[in-house]
Amino acid sequence: MVYQVGICDDSEADRNYIQDLARQWGNQQGHTLHIRSFASGEEFLFHYAGHKDFDILLLDIEMGAMDGVTMARKLRRENDTVQIVFVTGYSDYISEGYEVEALHYLMKPVKPEKLFSVLDRAAEKLFKNERVLCLESGGEMVRIPVPHIRYAEVYGNYVTIHARQAHTVRMTLGELEGQLDDRFYRAGRSVVVNLTQISRVSKKEIILRDGTPIPLPRGAYEGVNRAIIGLR
Repeated sequence: MVYQVGICDDSEADRNYIQDLARQWGNQQGHTLHIRSFASGEEFLFHYAGHKDFDILLLDIEMGAMDGVTMARKLRRENDTVQIVFVTGYSDYISEGYEVEALHYLMKPVKPEKLFSVLDRAAEKLFKNERVLCLESGGEMVRIPVPHIRYAEVYGNYVTIHARQAHTVRMTLGELEGQLDDRFYRAGRSVVVNLTQISRVSKKEIILRDGTPIPLPRGAYEGVNRAIIGLR
């Protein structure tokens, strides 16, 4: 596979070290990495404005005027598939990493085996993001990228899949589940939800990132939370 990798860190020594490790991982796994390094969040975003092609971003947190979490928030407004890995000497921002769906935190000094393991996970998630469902809806065949699916709900013999558009197909929820992956969780008898789309969970409902509420049946709260934790 070919991956576009960005490394953003205000320390040149750290940038070079992470780049060398990333190339070692690519060579070991048979991947081709196109790596570009940046000394600040501002420099990265300026480049990204014209080259929106990054797959993996290895990002420091404590940098100049714009910290890494702020930069990641800006990036997430239009890109929900790039795999963000924070590489930092500070653990204070871990909770904020959930907001930008960071894949992992690596503490400096980074151990090669730790970085390699995280890059393996990033590659696995990127592979999943390429999956597409081909289903018949409204008398025509539609292609639905799996990462775009927020949730699906059943009505009688039909399932409505809520992605960037809503598509209603004649199938069971169980049949749909068989075509999905571990990002999706059965939150009761009638709903499957994309765990990566969840903003928060209460005892009574799931709130998605776009504000959509999904009622939770009694006793389902703990299971949803375990599924979210297990996905990370």
